[in-house]
Amino acid sequence: MSKKQKKVLFRIILSAVLFIIISIFRPEGYFELLYLMPYFIIGYDILRKAVLGVAHGEVFDENFLMSVATVGAIGLREFSESVAVMLFYQIGELFQSYAVGKSRKSITALMDIRPDYANIEKDGKLVQVSPEEVKTGDTIVVCAGEKIPLDGVVIDGFSTINTSALTGESIPRDVNVGDDIISGCVNMTGLIKIRTTKEFGESTVNKILDLVENSSMKKSRSENFISKFARVYTPAVCYGAVALAILPPLIRMFFMNTEPMWSDWIARAFTFLVISCPCALVISIPLSFFGGIGAASKCGILVKGSNYLEALSEAGYIVFDKTGTLTEGVFRVKNVYAKENAVVMQDIAAAQGSVGKENNTAIQGSVDREGNVTTQSIDIRERVLEIAALAESYSPHPISSSLREACAAEIDQSRVSQVEEIAGHGVTALIDGKKAAVGNAKLMDKFGIAYEECKETGTVVYVALEGEYLGCILISDVIKADAKEAIKSLKKAGIKKAVMLTGDNEAAAGEVSEELGLDEFHAELLPADKVDCVEKLLNEKPSKSKLIFVGDGINDAPVLTRADIGIAMGAMGSDAAIEAADVVLMDDDPQKIALAIKISHKCLRIVYQNIVFALAVKAVCLVLGAFGIANMWIAIFADVGVMVLAVINATRALSVKK
Repeated sequence: MSKKQKKVLFRIILSAVLFIIISIFRPEGYFELLYLMPYFIIGYDILRKAVLGVAHGEVFDENFLMSVATVGAIGLREFSESVAVMLFYQIGELFQSYAVGKSRKSITALMDIRPDYANIEKDGKLVQVSPEEVKTGDTIVVCAGEKIPLDGVVIDGFSTINTSALTGESIPRDVNVGDDIISGCVNMTGLIKIRTTKEFGESTVNKILDLVENSSMKKSRSENFISKFARVYTPAVCYGAVALAILPPLIRMFFMNTEPMWSDWIARAFTFLVISCPCALVISIPLSFFGGIGAASKCGILVKGSNYLEALSEAGYIVFDKTGTLTEGVFRVKNVYAKENAVVMQDIAAAQGSVGKENNTAIQGSVDREGNVTTQSIDIRERVLEIAALAESYSPHPISSSLREACAAEIDQSRVSQVEEIAGHGVTALIDGKKAAVGNAKLMDKFGIAYEECKETGTVVYVALEGEYLGCILISDVIKADAKEAIKSLKKAGIKKAVMLTGDNEAAAGEVSEELGLDEFHAELLPADKVDCVEKLLNEKPSKSKLIFVGDGINDAPVLTRADIGIAMGAMGSDAAIEAADVVLMDDDPQKIALAIKISHKCLRIVYQNIVFALAVKAVCLVLGAFGIANMWIAIFADVGVMVLAVINATRALSVKK
């Protein structure tokens, strides 16, 4: 509880104690003025706000309503009721303040990821500097227990990092030399050195904080409706209260020739004002969305505004980019095929020789000093992969990296010479003095090498040695482990159609689409083609249904902007995609999309429950108050009670089952 909240609580307790003591003695006459002590203790700030509101032209708010109603009750010598109204109103306000603070903590806990400093080495010593002072390419040192202040690549050390503040995942992740690392995580174990790849202003942690801090700027339709409703509703009930105080007595006096009963109708008008206070709606609706955004952020889902959270509940179509979204975006060796009876590279001296072959296995022979022949079987597929990895050992291309990662043998670049890259074809090189050709079918055709065409889907690397075809290696992008389950979850969440758009070839796209159970796919697309496809789907879908696009690359930014809701992958996604998106998934997990929709549905249910409940109770109590059936105590329930119940209901948006 904050210092301000504690101060209000003290005033509530003091005022309540005085109110009870005075009520026990039941003062009469001028002694009733003793009630003004607890009244001003608990209500002076409300009265002050009402006066300032009138002075600034903002007359019709809850402070004005409460002030007029309680001062009017005092004027009618209803002292105990006026104190009770102000007391319970402040109790409700305190509860609301506490609930807002609790929901705010779920989001601002994220602010704990903001690094206070970065360590750089100067003259052999660690010096703490502001993260803003560190430039791209600088080396920073992160000790165990410290926050990682900037994005970068680990260049020295090994450690375990806690990513829960960013992704919502509690399982720590190991990092080693060469691994990318993002700011906002906590280094748990060892000391690591990081070469920064972004300045602080462009770092992941700073972008997250900006997204969260600005999320409340974009209001949902429900919030806008309540704001507009309150602007019309509050003055309307004020004028209604005036009419209730004046018209019935005049009608009784001039048309019915009966006692006007001014005090009775004025009392009803003040009761009417207390009942009419729209606190439950004005407070609970934004609080519900705030809670929903907080619940999403705890799960590693950053929603840039309550309007997008509301839109997620209406999602009916979802469109995915393929690479990096449904697939890992990392090439891996899927299979190695060796030509039957291929003559593999011999890593042996002149005295050594091949003494037999069977089933993709070469039997290598060697002669020892005593003249004895020993044999060793070697998998030809491993040798095909080794030749390819050696030939590609100098290339930074992702396919070359995948070959090196898949090769079990040590990559000794001293065995490689005369490397020549042939654009659009592949590479040639001398390996142990023998000419190897590694590349696509065009490379085989260029050198007139007869090869066996691979019919499988993926990138095919053909391998030849000394003009003879040895085999091929199938490389493909790996589908994310949870992508298939994500599609199923989205269908359960109400998605009617799931589509994939990709620049990849038709065969590869079809294979991914079939494996994941997508409804439709479009392949070999340029960025402009993706926009055209999304335009067609936007025209095709029902008008009340929203279309989500999920992507991660720079080329996805135009589509993310065009879709009803753009979702970007935050860990591996480009800055342009993250900037253009409305929702960001911090751990690139596509299953989080269904979770975001689930959070949205729950949040909207709570919002509608609060609107219906508050308006229904208000309407009933206003009618009862106008007819004199509801007294000031019922008015207190209609105002404070409804507000407290609505706020309690709104706080449910803070939690969600994954």
